Parts: sequence; structure tokens; C-alpha cells
Amino acid sequence: MDKRVANAEAVIGRVKDGATILMGAFGTCGVPENLINALIRQGTKNLTVASNNPGTDGFGIGSLIENRQVKKLIASYVGSNKFFEKLALNNEIEMELNPQGTLAERMRAAGAGIPAFFTPTGYGTMVAEGKEVREFNGRPHILVPALRGDFAFVKAWKGDRWGNLVYRKTARNFNPVVATAADYVMAEVEELVELGQLNPDGVHTPGIFVDAIFQGTKYLKPVEPGPKRKRGA
Repeated sequence: MDKRVANAEAVIGRVKDGATILMGAFGTCGVPENLINALIRQGTKNLTVASNNPGTDGFGIGSLIENRQVKKLIASYVGSNKFFEKLALNNEIEMELNPQGTLAERMRAAGAGIPAFFTPTGYGTMVAEGKEVREFNGRPHILVPALRGDFAFVKAWKGDRWGNLVYRKTARNFNPVVATAADYVMAEVEELVELGQLNPDGVHTPGIFVDAIFQGTKYLKPVEPGPKRKRGA
């Protein structure tokens, strides 16, 4: 039951070329920085990465993309990552855009053992191309497959040696759903606590979903750049 490992390097060797990785995060919040940096150092290639967005230039998934380690990105928007935008426009990286709620539900469904589900979101757009359509209550729905990964990279605030996790505020974004939807789940936490220190009612991800856990170091937590306006405008 002790799932602790020393650091990201102790477990990242499991990830081989061509793997599919689900990653928690929303913008620059809740990013599994240590695991991503270890993957960059390892140099694993041809990865399929599923996350809400491709991170920012020079940080998180954005660094993986700049290092040309990502073959395909499954996301809901491209955010402020200009390098990814350039690659996508030049057809140098595969891109699959999903409506944000659909992306989250695809991973949640995989974690619940549901192979596919119907949703009205995206009907009548390119998202629906090639998909089965059925009508429910007079409204067309498209059939969307669940999304499961070989690995999940998770970032939490606190955790214990059994793998129980607690997220802090906005970092509780895609992390809980990716933790349920992969064959092997790696979790990094800001603070590794003793058993009993986490309130059982406050645990967001039960340890049954987590295979390895470690305390991360040197978190940057940058603020994602946003639109600016001139003073007084």
C-alpha cells in the first residue's frame, strides 16, 4: 500500500515512445511540472497527449511540444501557445479539438467503464463528421467515444502514501478525471503527509486510482498571460 517513489525520475521510465498520456491542468494551474520535466529529460517521442490545452510557450506541455516530443494533441483550445499554433497551421503536429465539456466527459466516462456516450454538443459542426447521430427528445446527438490513456500525470496539493489526493482551488480542474482514466497513474504533490492527516471527507481522488506518488519540488506556477488594455481605456 505504500505507493511513494523518490521522484519523477523513479517512475517516468515506464513511459515509452508512442504512449498516450492524459494530463491534468487548466492553463498554468495544476500542471504536473516535475513529471513533464522528467519526460523532457528522458526524451520520449511520438506521444499522444490529452489535456485541456497545450500549456504556454516554454512551460508545461508547451515545453514538450517545443521539444518535438508530441505527435498528437487532444485538447479543447490552444490558449496562448504561439509555437503550437505555428506547428498546427503547418501540419507539423496532429490536433484533435474537443468541446471542453465533451473532453472532460470522455475521460470521466473512461474512468467509469462507459465506452461511449451521446451528446448534443457539436452536432452540425465538423466535430460531428463521421460520427453516429441519434435523436433524443427531438434533439440530434452525436456518439462520442470515451478517452483512456496509457498513463495519467496528476498534480495535487497534498497526498499520502496510499495515494489519496487533495487539490487546491482551481488546480482541481482536469486532474480528478484524468486520475480515473489511465492504466497507470503518477501523482506529484506539493506536500506528502502522514496517514490520517487528510480528512477522509475532503479527499478528491481516492488512492485506489493512484499507482505512484511523490513530493514535487521547485514549482514555478507562472501566471498565464492574458489580454492587456492601456491604462484609462
